[in-house]
Amino acid sequence: MESSSSSLSMVAIDTSDIKNGQTIELNGEPYKVISFSIMKQARGAAKTTIKFKNLMRGTTLENTYRSGEKFETAQIDKSAAQFTYTDENDNFVFMDMTSFEEVIVESKVLEDVKKWIGEGMECTLITFNGGVIEVVTPSPHVYEIAETEPNVKGNTAQGHTKPAVLDCGATVTVPGFIERGQKVKVDTINGLYVERA
Repeated sequence: MESSSSSLSMVAIDTSDIKNGQTIELNGEPYKVISFSIMKQARGAAKTTIKFKNLMRGTTLENTYRSGEKFETAQIDKSAAQFTYTDENDNFVFMDMTSFEEVIVESKVLEDVKKWIGEGMECTLITFNGGVIEVVTPSPHVYEIAETEPNVKGNTAQGHTKPAVLDCGATVTVPGFIERGQKVKVDTINGLYVERA
């Protein structure tokens, strides 16, 4: 039987190996690469500017590094978990899909994604030193339209959009032909409507 939990060990990488979404360790804390740009210079080595997000504190950091500088990838674990409920302290409670144990995640860890999480949704929990530092929602994901303006008959104008509230509570902009009760596919990373489901 294959485990859905995966563990990544620390690996030394340099600036040429950096990718968006990669998790590295700086000063003993995990940072996620948000963006990077390489600036080539006429004489001398290229420089890489990297913007990081501290996954424990939520702060961002931008630094410039010389070509070839080394980093350690963060030793993180990923495991599948299903969202079950929110407790009285506004913590999110997940069930680990391998051990079936409850995992409590503080609301501040989910700041960027909690609006996309609905009951029963299967997410990926990312842990560092035994604590959950990030929750990754599936993207794209199918939601039902809970509330939106009714479609006006004859309104076939290209580009007509309107706000719609999804069954998870988040609001996205959808095309004018979408109606309440329909299922739509949404990119949860960028918060964008993709297509009808």
